[in-house]
Amino acid sequence: MHLKRPDPEFTGSSRARRSFSLAMRLTAGFVAVMWAVFLFDSLTGLDLIRFGLRPREGVGLLGLATTPLLHAHLAHIASNTLPLFIGGVAMLFLYPNSALRSLPVMYVGSAALAWMFARPSVHIGASGLIYAILAFVFVSGILKRDLRSVGVSLMIWFLYGSMLWGVLPGAGSSSWELHASGMLIGVILAFVYRDHDLPPLKRYEWEWEEEFPDEANDRGGPRPGDPWP
Repeated sequence: MHLKRPDPEFTGSSRARRSFSLAMRLTAGFVAVMWAVFLFDSLTGLDLIRFGLRPREGVGLLGLATTPLLHAHLAHIASNTLPLFIGGVAMLFLYPNSALRSLPVMYVGSAALAWMFARPSVHIGASGLIYAILAFVFVSGILKRDLRSVGVSLMIWFLYGSMLWGVLPGAGSSSWELHASGMLIGVILAFVYRDHDLPPLKRYEWEWEEEFPDEANDRGGPRPGDPWP
Protein backbone atom coordinates (compact mmCIF):
# COMPACT_ATOMS: atom_id res chain seq x y z
CA MET A 1 0.00 0.00 0.00
CA HIS A 2 1.47 3.31 -1.10
CA LEU A 3 1.31 5.88 1.70
CA LYS A 4 1.12 9.56 0.81
CA ARG A 5 3.22 12.03 2.75
CA PRO A 6 1.48 15.17 4.07
CA ASP A 7 3.26 18.44 3.35
CA PRO A 8 5.49 19.23 6.37
CA GLU A 9 4.80 22.93 5.87
CA PHE A 10 1.14 22.16 6.55
CA THR A 11 1.52 19.66 9.40
CA GLY A 12 4.09 21.82 11.18
CA SER A 13 2.36 25.14 10.63
CA SER A 14 1.05 27.46 13.33
CA ARG A 15 -2.44 26.77 12.00
CA ALA A 16 -2.00 23.04 12.65
CA ARG A 17 -0.79 23.75 16.18
CA ARG A 18 -3.79 25.97 16.85
CA SER A 19 -6.10 23.27 15.49
CA PHE A 20 -4.54 20.69 17.80
CA SER A 21 -4.92 23.01 20.78
CA LEU A 22 -8.57 23.64 19.89
CA ALA A 23 -9.22 19.92 19.52
CA MET A 24 -7.78 19.31 22.99
CA ARG A 25 -9.84 22.09 24.56
CA LEU A 26 -13.10 20.98 22.96
CA THR A 27 -12.60 17.35 23.95
CA ALA A 28 -11.52 18.26 27.46
CA GLY A 29 -14.63 20.43 27.74
CA PHE A 30 -16.93 17.53 26.92
CA VAL A 31 -15.06 15.23 29.30
CA ALA A 32 -15.41 17.89 32.01
CA VAL A 33 -19.19 18.04 31.44
CA MET A 34 -19.37 14.25 31.69
CA TRP A 35 -17.48 14.29 35.00
CA ALA A 36 -19.57 17.21 36.30
CA VAL A 37 -22.75 15.21 35.71
CA PHE A 38 -21.26 12.18 37.45
CA LEU A 39 -20.06 14.17 40.48
CA PHE A 40 -23.35 16.03 40.73
CA ASP A 41 -25.28 12.76 40.71
CA SER A 42 -22.94 11.20 43.27
CA LEU A 43 -23.17 14.14 45.66
CA THR A 44 -26.91 14.70 45.40
CA GLY A 45 -28.03 11.08 45.20
CA LEU A 46 -30.58 11.90 42.49
CA ASP A 47 -29.98 8.59 40.72
CA LEU A 48 -29.80 10.14 37.26
CA ILE A 49 -29.06 6.70 35.83
CA ARG A 50 -32.80 6.10 35.64
CA PHE A 51 -32.88 8.59 32.77
CA GLY A 52 -30.65 6.39 30.64
CA LEU A 53 -31.60 4.55 27.47
CA ARG A 54 -34.53 2.14 27.79
CA PRO A 55 -34.93 0.14 24.58
CA ARG A 56 -38.31 0.27 22.85
CA GLU A 57 -39.86 2.43 25.58
CA GLY A 58 -41.13 5.88 24.77
CA VAL A 59 -39.64 7.36 27.93
CA GLY A 60 -36.39 5.60 27.07
CA LEU A 61 -35.89 7.92 24.11
CA LEU A 62 -34.64 10.48 26.61
CA GLY A 63 -31.50 8.37 26.63
CA LEU A 64 -30.63 9.62 23.16
CA ALA A 65 -29.51 12.83 24.86
CA THR A 66 -28.42 11.53 28.28
CA THR A 67 -26.76 8.14 27.71
CA PRO A 68 -23.16 9.31 27.00
CA LEU A 69 -23.24 11.56 30.08
CA LEU A 70 -24.40 8.98 32.62
CA HIS A 71 -22.12 6.46 34.36
CA ALA A 72 -22.81 3.88 37.03
CA HIS A 73 -19.71 4.29 39.19
CA LEU A 74 -16.21 5.74 39.36
CA ALA A 75 -14.53 2.84 37.58
CA HIS A 76 -17.07 3.12 34.76
CA ILE A 77 -16.44 6.78 34.00
CA ALA A 78 -12.69 6.46 34.60
CA SER A 79 -12.41 3.68 32.01
CA ASN A 80 -14.20 5.83 29.44
CA THR A 81 -12.30 9.05 30.02
CA LEU A 82 -8.93 8.36 28.37
CA PRO A 83 -10.17 6.65 25.19
CA LEU A 84 -12.78 9.38 24.76
CA PHE A 85 -10.14 12.08 25.13
CA ILE A 86 -7.62 10.43 22.80
CA GLY A 87 -10.21 9.56 20.17
CA GLY A 88 -11.93 12.93 20.38
CA VAL A 89 -8.70 14.89 19.98
CA ALA A 90 -7.60 12.71 17.06
CA MET A 91 -10.92 13.08 15.25
CA LEU A 92 -11.27 16.83 15.78
CA PHE A 93 -7.66 17.50 14.82
CA LEU A 94 -7.29 15.23 11.80
CA TYR A 95 -10.83 15.43 10.44
CA PRO A 96 -12.40 18.70 11.64
CA ASN A 97 -14.92 19.12 8.83
CA SER A 98 -16.02 15.50 9.05
CA ALA A 99 -16.21 15.76 12.84
CA LEU A 100 -18.66 18.66 12.71
CA ARG A 101 -21.03 16.49 10.68
CA SER A 102 -20.30 13.12 12.26
CA LEU A 103 -20.13 13.72 16.01
CA PRO A 104 -23.82 14.68 16.42
CA VAL A 105 -24.78 11.57 14.44
CA MET A 106 -22.50 9.43 16.59
CA TYR A 107 -23.80 10.94 19.83
CA VAL A 108 -27.46 10.34 19.04
CA GLY A 109 -27.14 7.49 16.56
CA SER A 110 -25.28 5.01 18.75
CA ALA A 111 -28.03 5.25 21.37
CA ALA A 112 -30.84 5.34 18.79
CA LEU A 113 -29.68 2.16 17.10
CA ALA A 114 -29.28 0.40 20.44
CA TRP A 115 -32.78 1.56 21.43
CA MET A 116 -34.17 -0.54 18.58
CA PHE A 117 -32.53 -3.88 19.41
CA ALA A 118 -30.82 -3.81 22.81
CA ARG A 119 -31.86 -5.94 25.79
CA PRO A 120 -34.60 -4.57 28.05
CA SER A 121 -32.48 -2.73 30.59
CA VAL A 122 -31.10 0.72 31.30
CA HIS A 123 -28.10 1.40 29.06
CA ILE A 124 -25.72 4.20 30.03
CA GLY A 125 -22.19 5.38 29.42
CA ALA A 126 -20.08 7.10 26.77
CA SER A 127 -18.82 3.79 25.36
CA GLY A 128 -21.15 3.89 22.35
CA LEU A 129 -19.78 7.30 21.40
CA ILE A 130 -16.23 6.10 22.06
CA TYR A 131 -16.60 3.07 19.81
CA ALA A 132 -18.01 5.30 17.06
CA ILE A 133 -15.12 7.77 17.31
CA LEU A 134 -12.37 5.16 17.47
CA ALA A 135 -13.87 3.19 14.58
CA PHE A 136 -14.11 6.37 12.52
CA VAL A 137 -10.51 7.39 13.18
CA PHE A 138 -9.16 3.90 12.53
CA VAL A 139 -11.05 3.28 9.28
CA SER A 140 -10.47 6.84 8.03
CA GLY A 141 -6.72 6.37 8.27
CA ILE A 142 -6.90 3.21 6.17
CA LEU A 143 -9.09 4.88 3.55
CA LYS A 144 -7.12 8.12 3.27
CA ARG A 145 -3.71 6.37 3.26
CA ASP A 146 -1.52 9.30 4.24
CA LEU A 147 1.28 8.76 6.72
CA ARG A 148 -0.24 10.89 9.46
CA SER A 149 -3.69 9.31 9.33
CA VAL A 150 -2.32 5.77 9.07
CA GLY A 151 0.02 6.44 11.98
CA VAL A 152 -2.88 7.51 14.18
CA SER A 153 -4.90 4.48 13.02
CA LEU A 154 -2.08 2.17 14.10
CA MET A 155 -1.88 3.95 17.45
CA ILE A 156 -5.63 3.49 17.97
CA TRP A 157 -5.35 -0.19 17.10
CA PHE A 158 -2.37 -0.68 19.40
CA LEU A 159 -4.06 1.05 22.34
CA TYR A 160 -7.65 -0.07 21.91
CA GLY A 161 -7.74 -2.94 19.43
CA SER A 162 -8.81 -5.29 22.21
CA MET A 163 -12.02 -3.27 22.55
CA LEU A 164 -13.22 -5.17 19.49
CA TRP A 165 -14.31 -7.97 21.84
CA GLY A 166 -16.69 -5.50 23.48
CA VAL A 167 -19.11 -5.69 20.54
CA LEU A 168 -19.81 -9.37 21.14
CA PRO A 169 -22.87 -10.47 23.13
CA GLY A 170 -22.12 -11.37 26.70
CA ALA A 171 -19.20 -8.93 27.02
CA GLY A 172 -19.36 -8.72 30.79
CA SER A 173 -21.81 -6.29 32.38
CA SER A 174 -21.22 -3.60 29.77
CA SER A 175 -23.68 -2.75 27.02
CA TRP A 176 -22.31 -4.58 24.01
CA GLU A 177 -25.31 -3.21 22.11
CA LEU A 178 -24.07 0.36 22.53
CA HIS A 179 -20.58 -0.75 21.53
CA ALA A 180 -21.77 -2.51 18.38
CA SER A 181 -24.06 0.37 17.42
CA GLY A 182 -21.29 2.91 17.86
CA MET A 183 -18.75 0.89 15.90
CA LEU A 184 -21.15 0.35 13.00
CA ILE A 185 -22.00 4.06 12.80
CA GLY A 186 -18.32 5.03 13.01
CA VAL A 187 -17.37 2.71 10.14
CA ILE A 188 -20.24 3.92 7.95
CA LEU A 189 -19.40 7.59 8.55
CA ALA A 190 -15.73 6.96 7.77
CA PHE A 191 -16.74 5.73 4.32
CA VAL A 192 -19.23 8.57 3.84
CA TYR A 193 -16.57 11.21 4.56
CA ARG A 194 -13.56 9.42 3.11
CA ASP A 195 -12.95 12.27 0.63
CA HIS A 196 -13.12 15.03 3.26
CA ASP A 197 -10.25 16.55 5.25
CA LEU A 198 -7.50 15.37 2.89
CA PRO A 199 -4.22 17.05 3.90
CA PRO A 200 -1.98 18.85 1.36
CA LEU A 201 0.64 16.39 0.19
CA LYS A 202 4.39 16.77 -0.17
CA ARG A 203 5.27 17.21 -3.84
CA TYR A 204 8.72 16.34 -5.17
CA GLU A 205 10.48 17.78 -8.21
CA TRP A 206 10.21 14.56 -10.21
CA GLU A 207 6.46 14.59 -9.61
CA TRP A 208 6.31 18.16 -10.94
CA GLU A 209 8.21 17.10 -14.02
CA GLU A 210 5.89 14.16 -14.67
CA GLU A 211 2.76 16.22 -14.19
CA PHE A 212 3.90 19.28 -16.17
CA PRO A 213 6.39 17.96 -18.79
CA ASP A 214 5.95 20.90 -21.18
CA GLU A 215 6.75 23.50 -18.54
CA ALA A 216 9.72 21.45 -17.35
CA ASN A 217 11.14 21.14 -20.88
CA ASP A 218 10.69 24.84 -21.59
CA ARG A 219 12.67 25.69 -18.47
CA GLY A 220 15.19 22.92 -18.80
CA GLY A 221 13.56 20.91 -16.05
CA PRO A 222 12.46 21.93 -12.59
CA ARG A 223 15.04 23.44 -10.32
CA PRO A 224 15.23 23.31 -6.52
CA GLY A 225 13.16 26.06 -5.04
CA ASP A 226 11.07 26.63 -8.18
CA PRO A 227 7.46 27.49 -7.34
CA TRP A 228 4.66 25.20 -8.30
CA PRO A 229 2.66 26.30 -11.35
